[in-house]
Amino acid sequence: MPVSLRQLRVFQAVARHQSYTRAAEELNLTQPAVFAQVKQIEERLDIVLFERIGKRIYLTESGRVVIEGARDILEGMDRMKMRLADMRGLRQGRLKLAIVSTAQYFLPRLLGAFCTENPGIEVALTVTNRQTVLARLAENEDDLCILGTLPEGFDAVATAIADNPLVVLARDDHPLAAERNIPPERVVREPFILREPGSGTRLAGERFFTERGLRLPMRMELGSNEAIKQAVIGGLGLSILARDTLALEGQTGVLKVLDVAGFPLRRKWQVAYPRGKHLSVVAEAFLQHLVENAQAAVEAGLDCAAE
Repeated sequence: MPVSLRQLRVFQAVARHQSYTRAAEELNLTQPAVFAQVKQIEERLDIVLFERIGKRIYLTESGRVVIEGARDILEGMDRMKMRLADMRGLRQGRLKLAIVSTAQYFLPRLLGAFCTENPGIEVALTVTNRQTVLARLAENEDDLCILGTLPEGFDAVATAIADNPLVVLARDDHPLAAERNIPPERVVREPFILREPGSGTRLAGERFFTERGLRLPMRMELGSNEAIKQAVIGGLGLSILARDTLALEGQTGVLKVLDVAGFPLRRKWQVAYPRGKHLSVVAEAFLQHLVENAQAAVEAGLDCAAE
Protein backbone atom coordinates (compact mmCIF):
# COMPACT_ATOMS: atom_id res chain seq x y z
CA MET A 1 0.00 0.00 0.00
CA PRO A 2 1.47 3.41 -0.96
CA VAL A 3 2.12 6.22 1.48
CA SER A 4 -0.77 8.70 1.62
CA LEU A 5 -0.57 12.50 1.41
CA ARG A 6 -2.05 12.68 4.91
CA GLN A 7 0.75 10.53 6.27
CA LEU A 8 3.35 12.70 4.54
CA ARG A 9 1.84 15.85 6.09
CA VAL A 10 1.92 14.24 9.53
CA PHE A 11 5.53 13.13 9.03
CA GLN A 12 6.47 16.63 7.83
CA ALA A 13 4.99 18.17 10.99
CA VAL A 14 6.89 15.75 13.25
CA ALA A 15 10.14 16.47 11.41
CA ARG A 16 9.59 20.23 11.64
CA HIS A 17 8.90 20.20 15.38
CA GLN A 18 11.20 17.26 16.21
CA SER A 19 8.36 16.21 18.49
CA TYR A 20 5.33 13.92 18.19
CA THR A 21 3.52 15.93 20.86
CA ARG A 22 3.97 19.35 19.25
CA ALA A 23 3.07 17.92 15.83
CA ALA A 24 -0.11 16.48 17.34
CA GLU A 25 -1.00 19.89 18.77
CA GLU A 26 -0.50 21.56 15.39
CA LEU A 27 -2.59 18.95 13.56
CA ASN A 28 -5.31 18.63 16.24
CA LEU A 29 -4.59 14.92 16.60
CA THR A 30 -3.65 12.72 19.53
CA GLN A 31 -0.01 11.87 20.04
CA PRO A 32 -0.64 8.11 19.53
CA ALA A 33 -2.40 8.86 16.23
CA VAL A 34 0.59 10.88 14.98
CA PHE A 35 3.01 8.15 16.08
CA ALA A 36 0.90 5.52 14.28
CA GLN A 37 0.93 7.50 11.00
CA VAL A 38 4.73 7.77 11.07
CA LYS A 39 5.04 4.09 11.98
CA GLN A 40 2.93 3.13 8.96
CA ILE A 41 5.29 5.06 6.65
CA GLU A 42 8.27 3.23 8.14
CA GLU A 43 6.58 -0.15 7.65
CA ARG A 44 5.53 0.56 4.08
CA LEU A 45 8.96 1.88 3.06
CA ASP A 46 10.88 -0.59 5.28
CA ILE A 47 13.02 2.16 6.83
CA VAL A 48 13.52 4.02 10.12
CA LEU A 49 12.62 7.72 9.90
CA PHE A 50 13.67 8.98 13.34
CA GLU A 51 16.23 8.15 15.99
CA ARG A 52 15.95 9.27 19.60
CA ILE A 53 18.94 10.88 21.29
CA GLY A 54 18.23 11.84 24.87
CA LYS A 55 14.82 13.46 24.99
CA ARG A 56 14.77 14.60 21.36
CA ILE A 57 14.18 12.87 18.04
CA TYR A 58 16.20 13.45 14.88
CA LEU A 59 15.78 12.45 11.26
CA THR A 60 17.85 9.48 10.15
CA GLU A 61 19.64 9.57 6.81
CA SER A 62 16.64 7.77 5.29
CA GLY A 63 14.34 10.23 7.04
CA ARG A 64 16.13 13.17 5.40
CA VAL A 65 15.59 11.60 1.98
CA VAL A 66 11.90 11.07 2.70
CA ILE A 67 11.37 14.61 4.04
CA GLU A 68 12.84 16.06 0.83
CA GLY A 69 10.54 13.87 -1.24
CA ALA A 70 7.55 14.69 0.97
CA ARG A 71 8.20 18.41 0.58
CA ASP A 72 8.40 18.10 -3.22
CA ILE A 73 5.20 16.02 -3.38
CA LEU A 74 3.14 18.22 -1.06
CA GLU A 75 4.32 21.47 -2.64
CA GLY A 76 3.62 20.01 -6.08
CA MET A 77 0.08 19.07 -5.03
CA ASP A 78 -0.51 22.55 -3.62
CA ARG A 79 0.77 24.18 -6.81
CA MET A 80 -1.45 21.93 -8.92
CA LYS A 81 -4.58 22.79 -6.90
CA MET A 82 -3.79 26.50 -6.98
CA ARG A 83 -3.22 26.52 -10.73
CA LEU A 84 -6.45 24.64 -11.35
CA ALA A 85 -8.29 27.13 -9.15
CA ASP A 86 -6.60 30.00 -11.00
CA MET A 87 -7.75 28.55 -14.33
CA ARG A 88 -11.30 28.67 -12.99
CA GLY A 89 -10.82 32.29 -11.98
CA LEU A 90 -10.77 31.35 -8.28
CA ARG A 91 -7.47 32.21 -6.66
CA GLN A 92 -7.37 29.83 -3.73
CA GLY A 93 -4.77 28.14 -1.59
CA ARG A 94 -2.46 28.70 1.35
CA LEU A 95 0.20 31.39 1.72
CA LYS A 96 2.95 30.87 4.31
CA LEU A 97 4.94 33.97 5.26
CA ALA A 98 7.76 34.59 7.73
CA ILE A 99 8.67 38.19 8.55
CA VAL A 100 11.00 39.99 10.92
CA SER A 101 9.16 41.80 13.70
CA THR A 102 9.71 45.30 12.28
CA ALA A 103 7.79 44.37 9.11
CA GLN A 104 4.60 44.06 11.17
CA TYR A 105 4.29 47.85 11.02
CA PHE A 106 3.38 47.82 7.32
CA LEU A 107 2.67 44.23 6.21
CA PRO A 108 -0.85 43.85 7.69
CA ARG A 109 -2.31 46.54 5.42
CA LEU A 110 -0.73 44.80 2.41
CA LEU A 111 -2.09 41.44 3.51
CA GLY A 112 -5.50 42.93 4.16
CA ALA A 113 -5.79 44.36 0.66
CA PHE A 114 -4.52 41.13 -0.91
CA CYS A 115 -6.93 38.91 1.04
CA THR A 116 -9.84 41.23 0.25
CA GLU A 117 -9.11 40.76 -3.45
CA ASN A 118 -8.55 37.00 -2.97
CA PRO A 119 -10.92 35.82 -0.22
CA GLY A 120 -10.22 32.14 -0.88
CA ILE A 121 -6.62 32.37 0.38
CA GLU A 122 -5.61 31.15 3.83
CA VAL A 123 -2.58 32.91 5.32
CA ALA A 124 -0.13 31.52 7.90
CA LEU A 125 2.08 34.35 9.20
CA THR A 126 5.14 33.88 11.42
CA VAL A 127 6.54 37.04 13.05
CA THR A 128 9.96 36.48 14.59
CA ASN A 129 13.54 37.73 14.73
CA ARG A 130 15.99 37.91 11.84
CA GLN A 131 17.98 34.80 12.76
CA THR A 132 14.85 32.66 12.85
CA VAL A 133 13.59 34.06 9.54
CA LEU A 134 16.96 33.24 7.94
CA ALA A 135 16.81 29.71 9.36
CA ARG A 136 13.29 29.23 8.01
CA LEU A 137 14.39 30.61 4.65
CA ALA A 138 17.33 28.19 4.52
CA GLU A 139 15.00 25.26 5.32
CA ASN A 140 12.36 26.34 2.76
CA GLU A 141 9.64 26.42 5.44
CA ASP A 142 7.66 29.30 3.92
CA ASP A 143 6.50 30.58 0.56
CA LEU A 144 8.09 33.99 1.07
CA CYS A 145 10.18 35.70 3.76
CA ILE A 146 10.31 39.45 4.38
CA LEU A 147 13.37 40.94 6.04
CA GLY A 148 16.13 43.49 5.60
CA THR A 149 19.51 42.77 4.06
CA LEU A 150 20.41 39.12 3.43
CA PRO A 151 23.84 37.91 4.56
CA GLU A 152 26.44 37.95 1.81
CA GLY A 153 26.44 34.68 -0.12
CA PHE A 154 23.05 33.52 1.17
CA ASP A 155 21.56 31.24 -1.51
CA ALA A 156 18.22 32.92 -2.10
CA VAL A 157 16.39 35.11 -4.58
CA ALA A 158 15.71 38.52 -3.03
CA THR A 159 13.68 41.43 -4.41
CA ALA A 160 13.73 44.92 -2.91
CA ILE A 161 10.18 46.15 -2.27
CA ALA A 162 10.41 49.32 -0.14
CA ASP A 163 12.73 51.68 1.69
CA ASN A 164 13.73 50.68 5.22
CA PRO A 165 15.82 53.54 6.64
CA LEU A 166 17.28 53.33 10.14
CA VAL A 167 17.16 56.36 12.43
CA VAL A 168 18.47 57.37 15.85
CA LEU A 169 15.63 57.89 18.34
CA ALA A 170 15.49 59.87 21.57
CA ARG A 171 12.79 61.13 23.90
CA ASP A 172 11.38 64.42 22.61
CA ASP A 173 12.86 66.41 25.53
CA HIS A 174 16.37 64.96 25.20
CA PRO A 175 19.14 67.64 25.06
CA LEU A 176 20.12 66.48 21.54
CA ALA A 177 16.56 66.75 20.18
CA ALA A 178 16.96 70.38 19.14
CA GLU A 179 20.45 70.03 17.63
CA ARG A 180 21.22 69.65 13.93
CA ASN A 181 23.85 67.59 12.11
CA ILE A 182 24.96 65.93 15.34
CA PRO A 183 28.43 64.33 14.97
CA PRO A 184 28.54 60.57 15.60
CA GLU A 185 31.28 61.24 18.16
CA ARG A 186 28.76 63.20 20.25
CA VAL A 187 26.06 60.51 19.96
CA VAL A 188 28.23 57.77 21.44
CA ARG A 189 28.50 59.69 24.68
CA GLU A 190 24.90 58.67 25.33
CA PRO A 191 23.79 55.21 26.52
CA PHE A 192 21.99 53.05 23.94
CA ILE A 193 19.20 50.48 24.08
CA LEU A 194 19.80 47.94 21.31
CA ARG A 195 18.13 44.90 19.77
CA GLU A 196 19.43 41.39 20.43
CA PRO A 197 22.66 40.09 18.78
CA GLY A 198 21.96 39.01 15.19
CA SER A 199 19.33 41.70 14.64
CA GLY A 200 19.75 43.35 11.24
CA THR A 201 19.05 46.75 12.78
CA ARG A 202 21.74 46.29 15.42
CA LEU A 203 24.28 44.95 12.92
CA ALA A 204 23.80 47.93 10.60
CA GLY A 205 23.99 50.45 13.44
CA GLU A 206 27.09 48.94 14.99
CA ARG A 207 28.75 48.71 11.56
CA PHE A 208 28.17 52.46 10.98
CA PHE A 209 29.93 53.45 14.21
CA THR A 210 32.67 50.80 13.99
CA GLU A 211 33.65 52.10 10.55
CA ARG A 212 34.29 55.48 12.26
CA GLY A 213 36.32 53.95 15.05
CA LEU A 214 33.48 54.37 17.54
CA ARG A 215 31.69 51.98 19.86
CA LEU A 216 28.07 52.20 20.95
CA PRO A 217 27.80 52.22 24.74
CA MET A 218 24.99 49.73 25.42
CA ARG A 219 22.93 50.20 28.56
CA MET A 220 20.27 47.61 27.74
CA GLU A 221 19.53 44.85 25.22
CA LEU A 222 15.90 44.11 24.34
CA GLY A 223 14.31 41.76 21.80
CA SER A 224 11.27 43.90 20.99
CA ASN A 225 10.96 47.19 19.10
CA GLU A 226 8.04 48.26 21.29
CA ALA A 227 9.99 47.50 24.46
CA ILE A 228 12.91 49.56 23.15
CA LYS A 229 10.61 52.49 22.35
CA GLN A 230 9.20 52.39 25.86
CA ALA A 231 12.73 52.32 27.30
CA VAL A 232 13.66 55.39 25.23
CA ILE A 233 10.47 57.15 26.35
CA GLY A 234 11.42 56.24 29.90
CA GLY A 235 14.67 58.18 29.51
CA LEU A 236 17.01 55.16 29.57
CA GLY A 237 18.92 56.22 26.48
CA LEU A 238 18.94 56.46 22.69
CA SER A 239 18.29 53.72 20.18
CA ILE A 240 18.68 52.85 16.50
CA LEU A 241 15.49 51.50 14.98
CA ALA A 242 13.81 51.28 11.60
CA ARG A 243 11.83 54.40 10.78
CA ASP A 244 8.82 52.12 10.23
CA THR A 245 8.59 51.51 13.99
CA LEU A 246 7.17 55.04 14.28
CA ALA A 247 4.14 54.10 12.19
CA LEU A 248 2.00 53.48 15.29
CA GLU A 249 3.09 56.53 17.29
CA GLY A 250 0.40 58.92 16.09
CA GLN A 251 -0.29 62.08 18.04
CA THR A 252 0.62 60.47 21.35
CA GLY A 253 4.19 59.83 20.27
CA VAL A 254 6.94 61.27 22.46
CA LEU A 255 9.85 60.02 20.36
CA LYS A 256 12.13 62.25 18.34
CA VAL A 257 14.28 61.31 15.33
CA LEU A 258 17.68 62.86 15.94
CA ASP A 259 19.48 64.68 13.12
CA VAL A 260 22.70 62.64 13.24
CA ALA A 261 25.30 63.09 10.51
CA GLY A 262 25.26 60.01 8.27
CA PHE A 263 21.69 59.06 9.21
CA PRO A 264 19.26 57.76 8.20
CA LEU A 265 21.05 54.60 7.15
CA ARG A 266 19.67 53.63 3.75
CA ARG A 267 18.38 50.07 3.65
CA LYS A 268 15.68 48.18 1.77
CA TRP A 269 12.93 45.77 2.71
CA GLN A 270 13.36 42.56 0.74
CA VAL A 271 11.13 39.62 -0.03
CA ALA A 272 13.10 36.40 -0.44
CA TYR A 273 12.74 32.70 -1.20
CA PRO A 274 15.28 29.88 -1.69
CA ARG A 275 17.00 29.84 -5.05
CA GLY A 276 15.46 27.13 -7.23
CA LYS A 277 12.13 27.15 -5.40
CA HIS A 278 9.02 26.98 -7.59
CA LEU A 279 6.57 29.58 -6.28
CA SER A 280 2.90 28.70 -6.09
CA VAL A 281 0.34 30.77 -8.00
CA VAL A 282 -0.64 32.47 -4.74
CA ALA A 283 2.97 33.22 -3.76
CA GLU A 284 3.68 34.66 -7.21
CA ALA A 285 0.59 36.84 -6.96
CA PHE A 286 1.52 38.10 -3.48
CA LEU A 287 5.11 38.77 -4.56
CA GLN A 288 3.78 40.95 -7.38
CA HIS A 289 1.42 42.65 -4.92
CA LEU A 290 4.39 43.48 -2.68
CA VAL A 291 6.49 44.86 -5.53
CA GLU A 292 3.65 47.11 -6.65
CA ASN A 293 2.31 48.28 -3.29
CA ALA A 294 4.84 47.90 -0.45
CA GLN A 295 6.44 51.34 -0.79
CA ALA A 296 3.05 53.04 -0.71
CA ALA A 297 2.04 51.02 2.37
CA VAL A 298 5.21 52.04 4.22
CA GLU A 299 4.66 55.71 3.38
CA ALA A 300 1.00 55.53 4.35
CA GLY A 301 1.91 54.25 7.81
CA LEU A 302 4.38 57.07 8.34
CA ASP A 303 1.88 59.67 7.07
CA CYS A 304 -0.63 58.45 9.65
CA ALA A 305 1.99 58.79 12.39
CA ALA A 306 2.73 62.37 11.34
CA GLU A 307 -0.90 63.51 11.52
